[in-house]
Amino acid sequence: LALAEVAPGLRVRPVEPVGFDDVRRSLMSGRIEGNAPEARSICDAIVTPGPGKLTFPIMQEHCGPGLAVPDEDALRAVALAFQRLKIVAEPGGAVALAAALFQADQRWQRGTGAQCAMSHPRCPAPWHVTPGSMA
Repeated sequence: LALAEVAPGLRVRPVEPVGFDDVRRSLMSGRIEGNAPEARSICDAIVTPGPGKLTFPIMQEHCGPGLAVPDEDALRAVALAFQRLKIVAEPGGAVALAAALFQADQRWQRGTGAQCAMSHPRCPAPWHVTPGSMA
């Protein structure tokens, strides 16, 4: 939203765990979709019941298609973030990195990059990752 004026072509790609992709499904259907309350994911920090009534219209205007990554890819991204970037991230904080690294062939346009905000208090800024570059 903050970049909408200066980068009107920018589209945020929401990333969620498979089975908890309420935003992805909501953006596809055009209406708010929810998650099953009994389902579980290793990415519990970002699992929500569904998009909010206030935020969903904003997402519809400014987001591109959502992405969903399996828990296993989130865990692989956590390991790679620690090994290569020296960042400790929780699985929910690594889903964007997982999408950029492990779904590059299906989900991203060639030559584009991704800003991955990692959830860690000592991370000074989002990392720019070329999709598929660390996999």
